[in-house]
Amino acid sequence: MFRGFNLDLNWDAKYDEQFFATGQKLFTEYEKTVKETLKDYALNEGVLDGSKMQSNWFPKVDADIFISHSHKDAKRAIALAGWLYETFGIKAFIDSCIWGYSDDLLRLIDNKHCYQEGSKTYNYNLRNYSTSHVHMMLSVALTMMIDHSECIFFLNTPSSVSASSIINKTESPWIYSEIAVTQMIRQKTPRRRIVRETRYFSKGGVLNESLKIQYDIDLSHLAEINVDTFNEWKKNFTKTNANDALDRLYELNPVNNNFIHG
Repeated sequence: MFRGFNLDLNWDAKYDEQFFATGQKLFTEYEKTVKETLKDYALNEGVLDGSKMQSNWFPKVDADIFISHSHKDAKRAIALAGWLYETFGIKAFIDSCIWGYSDDLLRLIDNKHCYQEGSKTYNYNLRNYSTSHVHMMLSVALTMMIDHSECIFFLNTPSSVSASSIINKTESPWIYSEIAVTQMIRQKTPRRRIVRETRYFSKGGVLNESLKIQYDIDLSHLAEINVDTFNEWKKNFTKTNANDALDRLYELNPVNNNFIHG
């Protein structure tokens, strides 16, 4: 990861409709692949291949931007991915494309290995065991994707961050984990920027809503951007590839003291 952005995307709702179809198309094939692998996980004697599940369900997708968002903002996140692709040719990875399937994977495992036919209930201890494995795989996969992506957009909305206090809080454990990772993960400058600067200087599933757990999240290391930034970004973009578009975004939002280098 090279840069992180705290995005206040308060754009007109018409854009959600306009770009949603494009964003959705970007992930259709991935969704198809996930569904086709459901039957392939069980090995002999009831043993599951965790490595195979990790690679099939949580693949390393080739993307420029990682979009972190609340499950309630999934449609807007997909529309944002569509806008980025149509406008700049930028490929975005939406985190719900990973954690959105965790409940399906858990259900598959639990129905086969945790369900007790006699009592028509699920074994509590086995359920805890399966959940811990799936969530650990999910956490590792998300961390790998953030590390692999050039930058991260955190979609900051009332659904993702509580506005009830001065300190930012979230009820999403995945948002909490992702933002924490962006503070600790290595910072990698893209090679094209190293060359350019050298020349310059030398020249879900959703929980029961009755249970709410909040986490403090520190967003100070993420550069703040909004719709005005997007308009300026688009207006000043003259080239035709994703790298040029990202470089222009970085120029509009130069690194300052709030951004922590790894």
